[in-house]
Amino acid sequence: MATRHQARTAVIGLLYAYDLGNEQIANFSDEILEESKIRNKQRIFSNELFNGTIVNLEMLDEEIERNVTDWNFNDIGKVEKAILRLGAYEILVAKTDKPIIINEAVELAKKLADEKAPQFINAILDALVVEKE
Repeated sequence: MATRHQARTAVIGLLYAYDLGNEQIANFSDEILEESKIRNKQRIFSNELFNGTIVNLEMLDEEIERNVTDWNFNDIGKVEKAILRLGAYEILVAKTDKPIIINEAVELAKKLADEKAPQFINAILDALVVEKE
């Protein structure tokens, strides 16, 4: 059975594809999740994360952009944006335990993005938490 980490990894892939302009990716999310062996509860969890992030995308981007310093939001890499958007969704909308989400986002960045991404993502998500508390 897939873990929540594996489910989030798959969601990052879906968000990345969506950001590349494949807005129809939602129509194929079940097939993509099945290929990654994301099933049952974890598939429901993955779809909630993906759909929730897409529905709240404009608000999430505004919140992230407000907390980005020394960078232009449009210059952030697409993988990093996907991780930030998912983390912001879980912090701001899903109300998942904040330290768990930040740690998960940093781990995803270590696995999927360049070497500077974990620190960058940690700083942005931490700023979101501080701003909302």
